[in-house]
Amino acid sequence: MDELTIAMPKGRIFEEAYELLVKAGYDLPKELDDSRKLIVEAPNEKFRFILAKPMDVPVYVEHGVADVGIAGKDVMLEHERSVHELLDLGISRCYIATAGLPNTAMNEMTPRIATKYPKVASHFYRSKGEQVEIIELNGSIELAPMIGLADRIVDIVSTGKTLKENGLVEYEQIVGITSRLIANPVSYRLKQERISELVEKLRKQVTL
Repeated sequence: MDELTIAMPKGRIFEEAYELLVKAGYDLPKELDDSRKLIVEAPNEKFRFILAKPMDVPVYVEHGVADVGIAGKDVMLEHERSVHELLDLGISRCYIATAGLPNTAMNEMTPRIATKYPKVASHFYRSKGEQVEIIELNGSIELAPMIGLADRIVDIVSTGKTLKENGLVEYEQIVGITSRLIANPVSYRLKQERISELVEKLRKQVTL
């Protein structure tokens, strides 16, 4: 049986994906769930897990150091890697939305949009025929409207709690997000039987 290298993000997606794999019948080591290691073996299933930042998972899969991976659709939309998207796992549900201070209009000249998703944001406003200036930030996006850096932000919303705590309101939902099982195109050909088995086992557990 071929060993399968799986890239997974740490945090919420990892926890939900781990649970899904166990429900699908895979015998995974319990320490995988709280391991501080970056590479963890699951010898009973011939799995090798690479634990990475969410944005890096598709990079590892695209370059073939991981055969498959689990990545949020937000990452896939923003970076458009050359990978096969095999299955919507229906986990880690959230969405990308625009938000800002309540009851405030956007600047009529050139509205400024702060985001860590510049490609998604640009595409959204272009599709509406609106010209905007995109300001790319990597953290504390909610700060931008509060300090006058931007008219709106484009960011992931899960419960809306963070927006509320910072005095912001949601304006428009852009796209719903779930986590996807992705594969390296070469690995998919060479290890098709193994990967197809993984897809089918997970498909039976998916609730969309």
